[in-house]
Amino acid sequence: MSSSSVSVGSGVSARLLPGAPVADQVLAEVAASVGRLRAAGVTPALATVLVGDDDASAGYIRIKQKQAAALGFASPHVHLAASASQADLRAVVADFNADAGVHGVLVQHPIPGHLDYDRALAELDPDKDVDGMHPVNMGRLALGLPGPLPCTPAGIEALLAFHRVPVSGREVVVLGRGATLGRPLALLLAQKRPTANAAVTVVHTGVADWPRYARRAEILVAAAGVPGIVRPEHVRPGAVVVGGGVRYEGRRLLPDVDESCARVAGAITPRVGGVGPTTVAMLFRNAVRAAQRRAGLG
Repeated sequence: MSSSSVSVGSGVSARLLPGAPVADQVLAEVAASVGRLRAAGVTPALATVLVGDDDASAGYIRIKQKQAAALGFASPHVHLAASASQADLRAVVADFNADAGVHGVLVQHPIPGHLDYDRALAELDPDKDVDGMHPVNMGRLALGLPGPLPCTPAGIEALLAFHRVPVSGREVVVLGRGATLGRPLALLLAQKRPTANAAVTVVHTGVADWPRYARRAEILVAAAGVPGIVRPEHVRPGAVVVGGGVRYEGRRLLPDVDESCARVAGAITPRVGGVGPTTVAMLFRNAVRAAQRRAGLG
């Protein structure tokens, strides 16, 4: 069987939509931009903040620092103790805001429960917000103004475009209304440009007959964060299925889309290596664009 297809049970194959080649293309463009910045005397810098000692969060920071080094970014980092106060976190964010040599800032989520992540995010300079989740940047997205885009939604748009999945004029159903994926993705794919311009419906698990909406979708994006919620009977035959929502059970990834959906779908993201790589790539795209704007080269 071709590496670009997957077969489950019946032998019917759906075309796979892996994220790695999309991420490779985006990161190659980022590396070229970094080269131009460094030639102009600017070293782009992506700062990271980790609070506490969560192993998974520390691992994500290491991955991002390794990627930053490979691309030519500086990567200043602050690690606060789990006992850090909101004032401690605010001070770190304020220092990075004030540092003209830092172009992007990432506060790794989650943070300890006694701290307010949304408050810390709101205190970040929106132009340094590489996650694209600052309230100002969400407002820019809603109004169609330039600014950092939320990484997972932007990665999904890029993934569909890379794999030449037509979006314009098609019916997209997003299952999930979360602030990090469902809502911003709906805004993004409804905008007027060739890789978007869709008719987008957002439903969620509070809608009793959500499968009725899912079954009519030409492109179905699962963003509910409920393992296995999307099954073959929820997929229109031949539809494109994108698994965006996941939960973790320890280190085990539990996706929203059951793998048996490949029996019905025309194209589908893989269980592992779909949206994840594109999300990371978009974070670095946001960071390099922030550096270009600060240098007057964007």
